[in-house]
Amino acid sequence: MQTASTLDVLRTSVAKLRADGETIGLVPTMGALHEGHLTLVRRAREECDHVVASVFVNPTQFGPNEDLDAYPRQLEEDAAMLESEGCALLWAPSGEEMYPGGAESFFTSISVSGVSEGLCGASRPGHFDGVATVVCKLFNQVQPDMAFFGEKDFQQLAVIRTMARDLDLVHPNARQIIGVPTVREADGLAMSSRNRYLSEEHRLAAATLPRAMQEAIARIEDGQEVAPTLAALEDALLGAGFSGVDYATLADARSLAPLDVKSTAAARLLVAARIGNTRLIDNMSVG
Repeated sequence: MQTASTLDVLRTSVAKLRADGETIGLVPTMGALHEGHLTLVRRAREECDHVVASVFVNPTQFGPNEDLDAYPRQLEEDAAMLESEGCALLWAPSGEEMYPGGAESFFTSISVSGVSEGLCGASRPGHFDGVATVVCKLFNQVQPDMAFFGEKDFQQLAVIRTMARDLDLVHPNARQIIGVPTVREADGLAMSSRNRYLSEEHRLAAATLPRAMQEAIARIEDGQEVAPTLAALEDALLGAGFSGVDYATLADARSLAPLDVKSTAAARLLVAARIGNTRLIDNMSVG
C-alpha cells in the first residue's frame, strides 16, 4: 500500500491505478479505525478494482466546544489495518495540505439545506457544512468511481447523497454513493470511535440503546402511535443511566422529514443520546 500526503503524489498515484481503465472506490475516514471502517474497505474491494482510503481529522466539522484536539489520531495503526485489508492507497494529508493557509481562512463552504438543519445539525451548527465541504474536496481530489459510507451516520449519508445529486457528482455510469449497513458489537451497540470513551459501567448501559430502538420499531410496525412510543424509548434510556436524549425521531429515509405516523414510504428511526461524557447516535430501518 502506498501512502500519499501531498496532492501531487495523490494524483500521480491515482492516475497509475487507473492506467488500464480500472475502477477506484473511495473510503473517507477520520482515522481511529475499527471493524466498521474495515467493512467499508471490504465492500469497496468487492465493487471496485482498487480502494483508496483517506484519513483526515477535518477541523471544519468541529464546533468551538467540541473534541477536535482530543479526537484520537493513530495513523500508523490505521495504515497497518488498511494495508491488511488490501487497500491500494492511503491519502493522509496534513491540515495545511487540505486547507492552505489554515481552515479558519478557507472561504469556500458547501451547505446542504433541508437535510442538514435538524437532528444532529440542530445541536452542531455548521457541522454538516464542514462534512459536505471536505467530502466534496475528497471527491475532486480522488475522482472515485464509487464512494462508501456507513449508514451509522445516516444524516451524514443523506447530506452527502443530496450534495452529490445537486452538484452533478453522480450519474449512472460514474460515481455512486454507497451506504453500507451499520456494524454492531455482539450486544447490538453500533461500532463507533467514541465507544472507547465509555466507562465499563456506561458501556454496559449503552446496550440499552439498540434494544430500546428495536422495541420502539416493533410497536410502530404493529400500528401503535408514534409519539408515545418515542416517549417510552426516551424513558427507557433515561432509566438505564443515559443523562439526556437529544432526539428520538421517526423520519422519512430520504428527506429526513419527521413522520408522525408510519407511512408506506421508507422510514428511519434516528436517536442521539448522551451517557457520561459521550454522545451516541444510532438509526434503524422501520418497515
